[in-house]
Amino acid sequence: MAIALGARAPALGALAPALDGVRLSLHVLAAAVWVGGQATMAGLVPTARGLGEGAARTLARAFSRIQWPAYAVLVVTGLWNVSAVHAGQPPAWQAVLGVKIAVVALAGLAAWMHGRAASKAALAAWGALSSVSSLAALVLGVFLAG
Repeated sequence: MAIALGARAPALGALAPALDGVRLSLHVLAAAVWVGGQATMAGLVPTARGLGEGAARTLARAFSRIQWPAYAVLVVTGLWNVSAVHAGQPPAWQAVLGVKIAVVALAGLAAWMHGRAASKAALAAWGALSSVSSLAALVLGVFLAG
């Protein structure tokens, strides 16, 4: 029995690069949807307002159907990333990770508040905070990967 288990261990090790590729690809794809979608929506809103009352809100609702699953994938794959590479990282890396986790939480909270805002001022403020914190999370992720 020990021989059979020992024979499987190299096969699992051989899968590690493929799993890393899946993990990182899912994370980057979800970031493209979350961050890129916010940038796209910011560009579309002025045009949508010209299409009639409620057009911008309709687009925002449609985006939220892919935005929130992307955020969930970011969180799950982010935790997976940390579990895969956290051990042995220097204190500076861990500090950047802590900041990134806080910024990701802020981005999610701000996006959630943006979706519930009732005034134009609140929509603008929460939308800006969500966008800036999402971009900051993206940059911090690049720093952690590098």
